[in-house]
Amino acid sequence: MAPIVKAKKVAKSAKKGKKHPLNSYLKGGILRYSKAQMYKRRALYRLKGKKSPVVEKEKVPIKKVKKIGGPKNGGERTVYLRKPKANYPTKTFVKKRPGKANFSEHKRNTRRNLQPGTILILLAGRHQGKRVVLLKTLASGLLLVTGPFAINSCPLRRVSQRYVIGTSTRVDLSTYKVPEHLNDAYFRRLKAKKQKKTGEADIFAAKKERFVPNEQRKKDQKEVDSALLKLIKAHPEGKYFTKYLQNMFALHSSQYPHRLRF
Repeated sequence: MAPIVKAKKVAKSAKKGKKHPLNSYLKGGILRYSKAQMYKRRALYRLKGKKSPVVEKEKVPIKKVKKIGGPKNGGERTVYLRKPKANYPTKTFVKKRPGKANFSEHKRNTRRNLQPGTILILLAGRHQGKRVVLLKTLASGLLLVTGPFAINSCPLRRVSQRYVIGTSTRVDLSTYKVPEHLNDAYFRRLKAKKQKKTGEADIFAAKKERFVPNEQRKKDQKEVDSALLKLIKAHPEGKYFTKYLQNMFALHSSQYPHRLRF
């Protein structure tokens, strides 16, 4: 049926006086006429003799005549407009290129749903599965979060946004201002200098140093917790909010994360 319909369409177009293309496609995307055959069909050989007019460029003078004073100097002399270099370098020097920006200078982008006050679910680390409150985004691009510590024992810490699920639940932090000293430098750990080992006894005596929070950290944690607990109580669902933060997130059977609405 298809070739009959096509033949009818061709006949109709011929009646109307439509011009068919000089070349057409066969099956498999192959053209009916080759490049050489189309050259003859289009009569492009007629245009071969015709050439476009050549526009002559005005010659720019390289030298100029310069008048020179003095009776024995000849009166004038031809001089180059651009003087050639007297000395050429024996080695080609590489031009200075602007260096790539350091990683610390890169622009940081955070997801739209990661706003201050959002409840996050941690996906990695020792606090995996806990629900925490997002306080702010630091200059390094990391997220400053806390449990609060009084509810689920998650202290002030930095987390990458890759290991976090942002939920629709929020705490209103508009009235609370996060202290400015809680930045990236605040969480930087100072490495202790290693002592030289004098004998075999020192190899077994050496122990790994555990991180112990200082008094400043404990004080800051209490201040942040007290402020957040007041805001959590002021929440419309304050009774259930503390239980919500205390409970760990986990997937049960027949639960799939791509079907859940956080």
